[in-house]
Amino acid sequence: MQTGNLRKQFDKFNWVRDDAKLKKWKQGKTGYPIVDAGMRELSETGWMHNRVRMITASFLVKHLRINWVEGEKHFRDCLLDFNVPNNVAGWQWVAGCGADAAPYFRIFNPILQGEKFDSEGMYVKKWVKELNPIPKKYIHKPWEMPEDEQSKVNFNLKKNYYAPIVNHAEARNSALEAFKNLKN
Repeated sequence: MQTGNLRKQFDKFNWVRDDAKLKKWKQGKTGYPIVDAGMRELSETGWMHNRVRMITASFLVKHLRINWVEGEKHFRDCLLDFNVPNNVAGWQWVAGCGADAAPYFRIFNPILQGEKFDSEGMYVKKWVKELNPIPKKYIHKPWEMPEDEQSKVNFNLKKNYYAPIVNHAEARNSALEAFKNLKN
């Protein structure tokens, strides 16, 4: 597993090569607050909770469809608790190319994951400080905050944060289609 996919049909999977989006993911500039918080925590501390590891990994391989190997290398370079078997197996589990009962249709929704596991937005606000003025109603989807409400808290999505680099629904559907084609 360390040198290739456990499930060999993934050797021919059509991963997307997008260095600009990969860079934004690494920097925590995806426009998805829970993903950005996790990536910034990793960069600053060398650690992140397992739930956030799964969310950020799923975003890379499912929303961006960038090869899990890129994420595994980045985590290997950043994690203080890096462990080869855990890292490789975790990335292959998320990508669906490892030992997994639900290989392709498990796509973490970063908005719902944030709302479920960071309902008050405290984690996001700790690591994505530019979102501190955002009310919890919008903390995991700041692009939905109306402009008049943004101005009340002296926030402008275009100036203070990032628009999402992909649309969740479109990225999810694209991933499902790509992974479904893998089965054929």
